[in-house]
Amino acid sequence: MGNEVEEGESLISEVAEKPAENPNPRSVKTKVPEVEVHLFRSGKGPIDVFRSGLSGWEQNQLEVQDILDKYGFKSLYAFNTSSGRGVPIRFNARNGRSILTYTDGSVIYVDGEPKDSMVKPVTKIFIGVAVLTLLIAVLVKETPQWFKNSWFKNAKFPPWVLACAVIVFTRMRKRTKDMLKKFGW
Repeated sequence: MGNEVEEGESLISEVAEKPAENPNPRSVKTKVPEVEVHLFRSGKGPIDVFRSGLSGWEQNQLEVQDILDKYGFKSLYAFNTSSGRGVPIRFNARNGRSILTYTDGSVIYVDGEPKDSMVKPVTKIFIGVAVLTLLIAVLVKETPQWFKNSWFKNAKFPPWVLACAVIVFTRMRKRTKDMLKKFGW
């Protein structure tokens, strides 16, 4: 009985040591075509050098949208270190892949145009509110007669509220026009 236990333990240890091999593998490992990308920002750099896999049906298209999202660019351009920025790299808006094709092992130089920051428009709005507030405060010393006779006669608006209302109205009108065009109105 002691031999049977020892034989059983030795069989279990042999099975545990050998991983089970799949005789019918369902996937085939193939080499994914890649290009080496030298990435510049506004002609300065390179800020990064990396390998990017090619994709698409024939695996010869660059994933442009991924590069734009990762580095915060609004557009990519072909780049030459001696002559500078070239033509824009066009891509399909639906899948984010380049229109031009690339070969496996290519080295490409790309220049990215950074996205505009939100600081500039916000600063312009605050400066506009300040200027309009000063103009209203300096030019209007007393309430006009037509304003006293209107239904606003009991309400008193500080000049900065009026300036904000004017700026918000003009900004919304421009954005609404763009939005209506976007939805086909």
